Amino acid sequence: MFILKALRRNKTLRYGVPMLLLVVGGSFGLREFTQIRYDAQKIKKKLDPSLEARVNVQKQSVILEEEYDKLREKNMDEWKNIRGPRPWEDSKEYQEQQRSRQKNQTEA
Repeated sequence: MFILKALRRNKTLRYGVPMLLLVVGGSFGLREFTQIRYDAQKIKKKLDPSLEARVNVQKQSVILEEEYDKLREKNMDEWKNIRGPRPWEDSKEYQEQQRSRQKNQTEA
């Protein structure tokens, strides 16, 4: 009985041991939760096998060369920069205005 009372009065056992258990147990718990988070991110980043076959790293240089050849074939001397509609403008109305301006420029 005397030993039990002495243990209850001891501040180290009363406050220190639960604090240490909380800190050490919390670090192990956080490690498990962060591992779950990283595993979930790894699963999300996986590609479809069909998409992964199309995005093969070895074929990337070939794809870039094909795109460069397509751009070289286009005539860039007659290229015109046409402004797109602003978010507050009606896109159909703006497209009609652009077409009418283009027709006026070709007629003149």
